This record gives sequence, structure tokens and C-alpha cells, in this order.
Amino acid sequence: MDDVSTAIAPARPLRIGPIALDAPVVLAPMAGITNTAFRRLCREYGAGLYVSEMITSRALVERNATTMRLIRHHESETPRSIQLYGVDPKTMSEAVRILVAEDHADHIDLNFGCPVPKVTRKGGGAALPWKLGLFRDIVEGAVKAAGDVPLTVKMRKGIDSDHLTFLDAGRIAEAAGVASVALHARTASEFYSGNADWSAIAALKEAVTSVPVLGNGDIWSADDAVRMMAETGCDGVVVGRGCLGRPWLFGDLARALGGPGAAPTAPVDATLGFVAAAFRRHAELLVEFFEDEGRGCRDIRKHVAWYFKGYPVGGDLRAALATASTLEEIDDLLATMDLDAPYPGAAAEGQRGRAGTPKRPALPDGWLASRELGVEASTALADAELDHSGG
Repeated sequence: MDDVSTAIAPARPLRIGPIALDAPVVLAPMAGITNTAFRRLCREYGAGLYVSEMITSRALVERNATTMRLIRHHESETPRSIQLYGVDPKTMSEAVRILVAEDHADHIDLNFGCPVPKVTRKGGGAALPWKLGLFRDIVEGAVKAAGDVPLTVKMRKGIDSDHLTFLDAGRIAEAAGVASVALHARTASEFYSGNADWSAIAALKEAVTSVPVLGNGDIWSADDAVRMMAETGCDGVVVGRGCLGRPWLFGDLARALGGPGAAPTAPVDATLGFVAAAFRRHAELLVEFFEDEGRGCRDIRKHVAWYFKGYPVGGDLRAALATASTLEEIDDLLATMDLDAPYPGAAAEGQRGRAGTPKRPALPDGWLASRELGVEASTALADAELDHSGG
């Protein structure tokens, strides 16, 4: 935005295995959000690594039709990045082998950050690294299956403040041969509430020394990213909710953190007209992705509040956008806006998406009694591979 001054950090190159990034920035996987359409849109504004929606390893091995669609990339996407979720070492390794053998990805990330109760209740997601042997088996098997394709890990601090796992998990992942580790600096019990504990990112950076450490949590602006890297020493940032309805954030990040040529666009003047055009482009890409105008226009509805946060767009107009079923209807509605309305400043900034509230994590019975995997816990894991987002 033209009225926002962004600190510029010294350019710091980031390599994830053989992949050299123009900016040390990664788009966090978000279910129902980071499909091909959104990734392409973010890439049009900035630079970095843009990760797919979370893919369930079991569904991939079983070649579920929806899953096979989600792992497809547009020809313009490079490098291609896919995140996998799973709880069984054999299934995870087989899923990785499929991605590599069939040339679906240039980078694979493993998700151990999901805080959703339906997942942690079965021992998956952010609950899984508590079982050190199981975590080690999954990561080691996946790294071996990946071969020359770089494999990374994303996780949370732990289950709650009394059951932290990130330092042990980081060291195990490093020893297993991952290409980088990323930490969302909250526990599962915190969900997305409160403030991320950036000091945990600094601690992980001290513990993991041979591969890059990436920080995630509360990056709402390029200034936040610059500050995180300065305060923690992390090698790059992972951005999730901060880019909801604001894909041009990746341009801001590239200009603040990247080297020469990292940002393909000039700083934007985020007038309502600019935002409306971005919203329209997103809708167009969704229609292309789904190959169905009605479905694409339904999918863009969840983004309405994020795009127009703080702007003079009334409730009736927002509601109409959230029921439009064709691109023509969207065009007609956007044309009624005051497209010259200026960027509203602080009203458009800050937290985006649902934060939730702290809660006691749902876990299998007796999960915390031991860090080793017993028979009862092993049985609980059998149902843990569900399609839920997290990180």
C-alpha cells in the first residue's frame, strides 16, 4: 500500500534442498483455500514457495478422485509443492513414492501441526510428535522414499504448555535428513488464539543448525515478517491467514525480504478498485480450476469478507457477492462499488480468519502417559487420517 512504510531486511537467500527461492517466503497450506487458483494468484504478486492444500496420504494411496485433482498443478507453477498428512509410516512412505515416481511434486512437506480435535483425538496432527518413535519412523521413511526430492516438516510447539514437542521433533527431523523445519509458534491447545510465541522459533533455530528453520504465526504484514526474522534468526517465514483476501501480501514480502527481481510487481495502491480486480481475478481462476462456473463462484464466496475487510462495502452488497453464481453477476456487483475509494489503513489490516479459543486438546485415552506408542494408541491412529486442515 502506498501509505504504509515497510522496513527492508537484507536479502537472505533460502534453499530448500536443491530449490533456491527468490524470497524466503512460503505459503502455508490451508484446506479449501490454497488450491491451484489461489496459489497462482499469490504467485502473480510475489515470490517464494506456494504449497498445496493438505493431502491425506491414505487418500492419495487409494487414488481418491478429489485428492488426485488436488495434487495437480497448473503449468505455470514451479516449483510444485505438496503437503501430506498421515499417521502410518508405511502409508506415508507409499504416498511419497507415488508423488515422486509419477512426477507430481518438486517439494513435499509433512504436516504435524493440525490442532483440529477430530484429528488430535485419534493421535494425529499436533498430537503425533508426542510419540517420538512413531514420528521418527514416519519422517525417516518419507525422507528415504523422497530420494532427491526435498522433504520438509511443519509442526506446532506441542500439545499444550506442559507437553511441548517441537525441540525433540526438530532434532529428530534434522537427523532424518529433512531439508527444512517450520514451526507454527503455538500449541494445539491454543489453536489460533492469543499471540504466537516467537521465542520458540528462536529456540528451534538454536537447536536445529544444519537445515533452515522457518517461522509461522502472526505475520499479517511484511513488517511482521522482517521483525520475526530479526528477532528469532529464522531463515524464512511461512504465511497463512495473513494472506486471506490479500494475495498481494506476497509482493510486499518479496520486496522486503527478497533479492533483486524477487517481486514481479510494484508496490500496490490498494484502492477498492484494486481489491475488486483481485477478487475478480481470484473468481476467474477458481472457475478455471473447477472447470465449472457455478462451483467456482460458490467457492469465492468464503473470501468476500476477507477481501473487503475495512472497505466501504455494505452488508447488502457483501451478501449479494456471497450468493452470486456467475462471473457476470460478480462483474455487475463490483461495478456498483465506489472503486476510487482509498485504502482504509488500519481497518483493513491485522488478524484475518478465525482465531478460536484456547481449549483442552482432545487426545486418545492415556496418550500422554508415555512417549512410546502402545497397542491402544496404535489402534486409535487407524482412524486418524481425516481431511482436516492444520498447522
